[in-house]
Amino acid sequence: MANSYFQFKQFRVEQAQCAMKVCTDACVLGAVAAVTGAQRVLDIGTGTGLLALMTAQRNPSATIEAVELDPAAAAQAAENFATSPWAERLRAYPVSLARFAATYPTPYDHILCNPPFFRESLRSPNAQRTTARHTADDTLTFTEISQFAAGFLTEQGTLTVLLPPPEMLYFEQAAAAVGLYPTTRLAVHHRPGSRALRHITAFGRQPQPVITRVLLLHDADDTVYSAEFRKLLSDFYLHL
Repeated sequence: MANSYFQFKQFRVEQAQCAMKVCTDACVLGAVAAVTGAQRVLDIGTGTGLLALMTAQRNPSATIEAVELDPAAAAQAAENFATSPWAERLRAYPVSLARFAATYPTPYDHILCNPPFFRESLRSPNAQRTTARHTADDTLTFTEISQFAAGFLTEQGTLTVLLPPPEMLYFEQAAAAVGLYPTTRLAVHHRPGSRALRHITAFGRQPQPVITRVLLLHDADDTVYSAEFRKLLSDFYLHL
């Protein structure tokens, strides 16, 4: 059974009420997203609030808002925000993205999203976990995320998304349809020689050649974190 919390160096993430627990790839997204200098940041589908909290630690001047459809997860994120050192800069909204968009928020410099992605796989019997893991017409879709970002990013703003490589291709198509194009891509691999598990892709409004780099989570023996991973997460993980 997963722990009821995940302790980081500067904050704790309680997660008992969230379908999706703290995971390595989400931590990588929180550590690599180019949020430095952003004044307003939005985390779409925040879950535990992990990405918002990591952003608050990395950028001491940012105001971070977070949207979460699931009421239990939204309440847990709000609690995690309230007990963090950055409570005054964090706010969770327990609403759908469509309802949030209807409030016409002030544009964001950076939008983060670790969206539902299992388009074709069997659905979990746990409805909360299904909503968190799968795209569907009645939950958070790639098109909805892309359209929101196109409407509420500043002119020079960035959308950063975490997905498996096949699903990222679908997302890139949805983003291009509304005028958002990939600018950088981080291919996350478990170990040397393995296929990419996740792509972390940043999108902007101007088409340009995509800068791609690779992150190995582990060394070849598969038991030790790579030096690059350890450096990336050293400000967050307790034992790095």
